[in-house]
Amino acid sequence: MQATGKIIAFALGLCLLCGCGKIETNSVKSAPSPSSAASAVTFTDDLGYQVTLEHPQKTAVLSASYADAWQLAGGTVSAYTDDAKGTIEIKDGMLNLGKLNTPNMESMIANKIDFVILSGTISEHVKLRETLESAGIKTAYFKVETFEDYGRMMKILTDITGREDLYQKNVAELQAEIRKQTARADGSNPTVLFLRAYSTGVKAKGSDSMTGKMLKDLGCVNIADQKSSLLDDLSMEAIVAADPDFIFVTTMGESQKAALGMVNQLLISNPAWSGLTAVKENRYYVLPKELFHLKPNNRWGESYQILADDLYGKK
Repeated sequence: MQATGKIIAFALGLCLLCGCGKIETNSVKSAPSPSSAASAVTFTDDLGYQVTLEHPQKTAVLSASYADAWQLAGGTVSAYTDDAKGTIEIKDGMLNLGKLNTPNMESMIANKIDFVILSGTISEHVKLRETLESAGIKTAYFKVETFEDYGRMMKILTDITGREDLYQKNVAELQAEIRKQTARADGSNPTVLFLRAYSTGVKAKGSDSMTGKMLKDLGCVNIADQKSSLLDDLSMEAIVAADPDFIFVTTMGESQKAALGMVNQLLISNPAWSGLTAVKENRYYVLPKELFHLKPNNRWGESYQILADDLYGKK
């Protein structure tokens, strides 16, 4: 009996050792990836709605800029709107939801989208919230006009994906480049006119616009801030009276040619245009749409550098 007891005790010891080894091996194999390690995230979006989100499986992004940002944050775009073509890589299996302002709601629901990123500045998007939430689809609205806005959005998006490393890469590392460019302001405080052109008109934009904020950060004085009437009624008389040191224009809409044609029709064709200081001294610049109308995202540093080069000379 004593021998039998020793054999049983030995066998039990082996079982315990094997069991412990098995648990340790399984714990290593099931170590989560950075994205799957993210727990539920609660945040307040830019419309003031509190959102709690955990591991979205299929995300629709209803804006080219935000689709790019979601990918930069490590997310997968399952559905996109037409404007994203040319901004993100369109792959097989991705769902096209149609136009930016009228995305296909039925398609989102039928394809089991569980999270939608929308623009808080597009009224048609704002109206979609109730229907989406009623269908059990989580929503998050963002308003991005400045680098600070972009950084705040990217912190939320990378919290959702669990990719803090991508926040560091696509936001934190850009801050040093932006500081380098804004430090080039020499105290001369040049006056500027910033125009946004489209196929049916031209508008002056103040420092509360995306590019306007960048120009302000670079030490410029925006004449539209001083003459608020320019924001409502862009007149050559007011431009001549202010005589800005620099004029910048960017375009929106599908046709840059049509937008710049409107600038020519409304402003450049006026004989007074050629007498402006900015024009006489070759300081009229057409800025690329992808960096100065669309959100530049991880290219904010490049946007600041282009403006700094135009204002203070290339380095």
